[in-house]
Amino acid sequence: MLRRRSLVDARWFVSVASMLAFVGSTAGIARSEESRFPVLPGLERSVEFWKQIFTRFSTGEVVFHDPQDPLRIYGVAAIPEGEQARAAIEAERARIMAEHELAEEDGRVRAQRGVREKFLTGLKLSGRYLAQMQKIFREEGVPVELTYLPMVESSFNVHARSSAGAVGMWQFMPETGKRFLRVSDAVDERKDPFASTRAAARLLKENYRILGAWPLAITAYNHGAEGIARGVAAVGSRDLVDLIRHYQSPSFGFASKNFYAEFLAVLEIMENREQHFPRVAIERPLALKEIEIQRPLAVQPLLRPLGITREQFFDWNPAISSSVAVLPAGYRVRLPSSTAERLLAAKRRIEAAATVVKRAEYHRVSPGDTLLKIAGRYRVSVQALRQANGLSGHSIIIGQRLKIPSA
Repeated sequence: MLRRRSLVDARWFVSVASMLAFVGSTAGIARSEESRFPVLPGLERSVEFWKQIFTRFSTGEVVFHDPQDPLRIYGVAAIPEGEQARAAIEAERARIMAEHELAEEDGRVRAQRGVREKFLTGLKLSGRYLAQMQKIFREEGVPVELTYLPMVESSFNVHARSSAGAVGMWQFMPETGKRFLRVSDAVDERKDPFASTRAAARLLKENYRILGAWPLAITAYNHGAEGIARGVAAVGSRDLVDLIRHYQSPSFGFASKNFYAEFLAVLEIMENREQHFPRVAIERPLALKEIEIQRPLAVQPLLRPLGITREQFFDWNPAISSSVAVLPAGYRVRLPSSTAERLLAAKRRIEAAATVVKRAEYHRVSPGDTLLKIAGRYRVSVQALRQANGLSGHSIIIGQRLKIPSA
């Protein structure tokens, strides 16, 4: 079912939104000129548009607007998500273009679905991660405000996957992810909320070093530093608004041009969340302890003494594929503190047993050794020891290599 708000309603919204943008420019949305993240002249209306998309319009509503002036809204239609949504959206676009005598080649009507519910879910989830993420960004020397970027990318969903192959809350593509993270069939650290956060901090810091301004560095997170550098060279300006207005490139489209404005909208909402989402219950921070696995360890024998399910384990360790039977060496397992202590004890027992088995495969006879002593040391019978080595009597010689049977 498609429901349209009248054009009068849309014009009323534009008028109110424009007023809000002006008020915002004097009340916090536009930061001081010294800010690392200024609302650049010319982006005010884009920022206000994204604030409305994030906080006002639901996922069942589609906003039809002018991509060159996002706050010019032609109408809002109720179009539920689903198989028939695309056809309904295209039909409404055609109707609007005919009503306003606009040609398709002008590209002046774009459809944007609201995301209020997704933003609210991301706001709740952010409580799990933000404290640790901000600690990581401080350690890397990157502004902590940038830890809000996952709200633009994934709504803090560690399992998010785009149609292009970007994965995790920071939406790393495979090629970029492999520069900073372990990415394989067994372990994909793009899904690890904290490993990927450190990788994102380093990538953003690298972008800033190359481009010299945070608006450009943030846009490069979406478009790539090389692409933004080409744009700067082509336009002859390091002002992001100049790039948006004048840089012509097939790959520098609406998403790239609006990425910084989306971030600014998210930043304002997150810093004033009670105003936009009052009385929302934010999830508590994850209190997990890291334990490094020095050697490959089977998952199931490790979990059995911990009293936790595979589902719980993989929820705490989303980077590990749920089909993995053996944890790879070097991986840092995360578990709640009480469970982590039990894991350490189980890990020590498993590793000790593995060490004994490895040491007990063969024994080199030393002075003073007898079959009885050797059998006692490895907890096997003398008869089993003799049979494993084809001995008919009890005689052994120094330096002889004896195979030790299983206990």
